[in-house]
Amino acid sequence: MARMYPLFSSSKGNAIYIGTQTSGILIDAGVSCKRLTEGLTQNGISPEAVRGIFVTHEHSDHICGIRVFTKKYGTPVIAQKLNLEFLVKNDHININSPIREIDENPMEFADFQISAFETSHDTRQSCGYRIETPDGKTCCVCTDLGKITETVHNHLSGSDLVLLEANYDRELLRNGPYPYYLKQRISSAQGHLCNIDSASEIGELIKCGTAQIVLGHLSQENNSPNIAGNTVINHLSNYTYKRDYMLKVAPVETRGEVIAF
Repeated sequence: MARMYPLFSSSKGNAIYIGTQTSGILIDAGVSCKRLTEGLTQNGISPEAVRGIFVTHEHSDHICGIRVFTKKYGTPVIAQKLNLEFLVKNDHININSPIREIDENPMEFADFQISAFETSHDTRQSCGYRIETPDGKTCCVCTDLGKITETVHNHLSGSDLVLLEANYDRELLRNGPYPYYLKQRISSAQGHLCNIDSASEIGELIKCGTAQIVLGHLSQENNSPNIAGNTVINHLSNYTYKRDYMLKVAPVETRGEVIAF
């Protein structure tokens, strides 16, 4: 049975491990190799168990640990074409690590079927990932997007487990200390997903059979686990929490959380 380990999830660093304690993949490596290794070890996972690092986009909170991690372990790196070109050109991948391009077509990797789907974000290319396990289960990781597109919804639909961004609370962002240009960037269609928009999509996913939801990539300045969780639960008044769906918030840094699906 595959599991999701939300090792790191915030605007300051992201890494999600999916698999078993002996074999799996990382979605992003946006913290130092030292912290990433410590997070894996805390969950009983050896760094050598990471069969590949799948990159969502090139922002530093998603890639900053890749260079040292690949130097130490020779781990393959998989990304969309433009992101792969950026990572290679800017020396973010050790020369001895294999690289592989991914797109919307399912890829066989580490006993999973994995496909990338485009997301709307202010970067050269950005994606979420849909992962199908050998026992027929499906999970998705989808953060760093300013809006839910038809493409995004179609790829999330029918998943057993979805980690979806709930980056900011509208009022906290509006009244917070960020400069105007940054508030505009975050709330734009190429920025990040707010709690309300995340909740609206989660309601649609529950209709399609998704029972496990994880809220991820919360801003530490413009959101909190309580605000995000309560916003989603209140928005889903037509469903009963813990009966129709389960909801967790990914921690900023792992405390040993694991989600079986």
